[in-house]
Amino acid sequence: MAGAAAQRRAPGALLCALLCAAAAGVQPAGTPETGAFGRVYRGAVSISAERVYAFAYRSQPGQVDAVRVYVNSSSENLQYPVLFVVRQQKGVLSWQVPLIFRGLYQRTYNYQEVSRTLCPSEPTPEAGPSDQIIFVDVASMAPFNIAYELLVTRLENFQLETNKAFNFTASPSQPQYFLYKFPQDVDSVIIKVVSDAAYPCSVVSVQDIVCPVYDLDHNVEFNGVYQSMTKQAAITVQRKDFPGEQFFVVFVIKPEDYACGGTVPSSIHGNVNRTWNLQRTKNLQVMIEPSIKKSVYVQAMFFSFLSFLSFYLGSVVVAFVHYIRVRRKASAGRLSPDDGSGIMTSSHPITASTPEGSSYGAIDESSSIGGRQLSSPERGLPPGSDTDSSVEEDSDFDTMPEIESDKNVIRTKVFLYLSDLSRKDRRIVSKKYKIYFWNIITIAVFYALPVIQLVITYQTVVNVTGNQDICYYNFLCAHPLGVLSAFNNVLSNVGHLLLGFLFLLIVLRRNILHRRAMERKDVYTLDYGIPKHFGLFYAMGIALMMEGVLSACYHVCPNYSNFQFDTSFMYMIAGLCMLKLYQTRHPDINASAYSAYASFAVVICLAVLGVVFGKNDMWFWVIFSMIHVLASLALSTQIYYMGRFKIDLGIFRRAAMVLYTDCIQQCSRPLYMDRMVLLIVGNLVNWSFAIFGLVYRPRDFASYILGIFICNLLLYLAFYIIMKLRSAEKLLPIPLFCIMATAVVWAAALYFFFQNLSSWEETPAESREKNRPCILLGFFDDHDVWHFLSAAALFFSFLVLLTLDDDLDMVRRDKIPVF
Repeated sequence: MAGAAAQRRAPGALLCALLCAAAAGVQPAGTPETGAFGRVYRGAVSISAERVYAFAYRSQPGQVDAVRVYVNSSSENLQYPVLFVVRQQKGVLSWQVPLIFRGLYQRTYNYQEVSRTLCPSEPTPEAGPSDQIIFVDVASMAPFNIAYELLVTRLENFQLETNKAFNFTASPSQPQYFLYKFPQDVDSVIIKVVSDAAYPCSVVSVQDIVCPVYDLDHNVEFNGVYQSMTKQAAITVQRKDFPGEQFFVVFVIKPEDYACGGTVPSSIHGNVNRTWNLQRTKNLQVMIEPSIKKSVYVQAMFFSFLSFLSFYLGSVVVAFVHYIRVRRKASAGRLSPDDGSGIMTSSHPITASTPEGSSYGAIDESSSIGGRQLSSPERGLPPGSDTDSSVEEDSDFDTMPEIESDKNVIRTKVFLYLSDLSRKDRRIVSKKYKIYFWNIITIAVFYALPVIQLVITYQTVVNVTGNQDICYYNFLCAHPLGVLSAFNNVLSNVGHLLLGFLFLLIVLRRNILHRRAMERKDVYTLDYGIPKHFGLFYAMGIALMMEGVLSACYHVCPNYSNFQFDTSFMYMIAGLCMLKLYQTRHPDINASAYSAYASFAVVICLAVLGVVFGKNDMWFWVIFSMIHVLASLALSTQIYYMGRFKIDLGIFRRAAMVLYTDCIQQCSRPLYMDRMVLLIVGNLVNWSFAIFGLVYRPRDFASYILGIFICNLLLYLAFYIIMKLRSAEKLLPIPLFCIMATAVVWAAALYFFFQNLSSWEETPAESREKNRPCILLGFFDDHDVWHFLSAAALFFSFLVLLTLDDDLDMVRRDKIPVF
């Protein structure tokens, strides 16, 4: 009992010793007044009168004692503020009243009531209980007395607990911070902060246990990691980042709302640059939950790789079944044993006859086996010869064969067949399309290297500065690994890489089997089915892989300035798919790789300009809409006339003349009705996009352009399939399955795509209002699921283009219509 009484008297004895020392001249600031916690002290200070208060308490081992100081002064004299200096054992904290915060445009916000939490001290277990004393000095340089109030209290709920919500209030002049200690079995936690009101704008900061704590608007960004907040904030914290296995969670209310997307406070009117005691109190709730364990990372990685490796297994099974079927048919004598890539060489080929309804200029093409001569230019010519139809020999007489071989006559036929547009030497055309493959590899290397360097710099800046407003993550489902802040968003792009590589393997297999058939010099391989040119397919596979790489780079630090990384190869994929679809039945007149990639470069340049100028500049939308409409008209003219309409400065004058002659002067029926219907619908769609952009001016310009590409691709694909069915062609089981799978997977993927989890079109704080928890394995969010499904959907889409015309492999090219 005596020991306990001695302990209770110890703080009083310490105070007596300090007062005696001050009376002896050791304390220069004046004689301290013994203070009591929870009591309000009122007084006045001036240049000749200062006040000092001493507060003592005993700290127990393992217990964190926090003290909060409330001060108030009725003075509005900014020339002579009241100065408060708090001296502790290991630090000094000072501020003035009125407390001044500075905003934009030289605005100042003054507060006469201030409260601050003092940096707590925690005694070591070896030292046992210790006595703590706090001095509060109150002073002013005013030549007159200034009244003040002082209240010092001890905080009871200073340490936050795991999985337990805690509610409190804060204001610009009354910030709050609390302590959190990691439990023994927790290596990572997520701090979730919510508020019912979006404004006032606030900042949530996580700081190491270091004094002083930066808890004011002008210094909260000096230490730790932080993010602005309206209604929601979330910060993931790992134990390894804090050697003391504990940290402070700091809450600061900003004097203005510009950082969160707000405006000048509504209570400020006119050009008032000085505001007093603006009411900006915010109710907040904080809860700290354990984050995922390391085993979840392993499960997520296994899930990601095994899910897409199953596509490899499925491809092997399909290839094996196809091989068995081909062998069985070969043993029955119906197919060549070396078949296997959709290239079927029949021992009894279909004979050709002159197509019914062919008009002037139709070519009578048939096989020599049927008693007639083949018109294919690939036979009867020396190896490597170029049979470009644009190069013709001069002759003194205009014989009918010469007229039929002229491309301008052939392409004016009302009914065109594939044999009319596959007259060039196969080897030359194949080399032309291989340029697509080599060019896209070059583009990928030169595009990806600076992108990777830039996003590494972004991530480094985030890690060094602690500013989590730089990157627009879904912070409620952002799982860090190594230097990456959101490893799950990067991992989910592995599907594009794996499925892109698988598609390259499938194309390579078909290419090898086709090459073997060519080496046998099988005449039916040359003259039957769609011409096999694989360069564009290889380019599509590389584009799919690069989309995964660049999407992963974008999600290292997604923000306004690098969104084009995620969309650039999407444009190229959509463009390459349209080119491949057109090349299928127009192999001789398809665009060259150089013009195609130059067009993609122009689109990407427009996308960058749109991101910069497309928000509010009307002139940009006017110019872009004009370019869009004119490009649609020029491309439509080129497609309608099968490349015979020369594109130069006079194209629009010639188009106007044709329009006047055919539609106004004599109003004749279009010569190519199917093409005309497609182009009219396509132009209506594109003009609708142009008008929509001009009227609404969407802020996400990159997605707007991507929507144009996707709609045009879907329109052309639908037209192709409809015309294929109209021509009595069949859809084999594999392409039919791929079409159905593509539709289902794209529908599911788009559902998750439109679940907006963040938006760099808004401020970081507003974007965080859209954040949602993980939905798959506790590791992946909705956007990650979009990555998985979109990779599968693109893969199935590529397979549709690869297998769509396999039913024509036993059909002569002069029987395959062009549309």
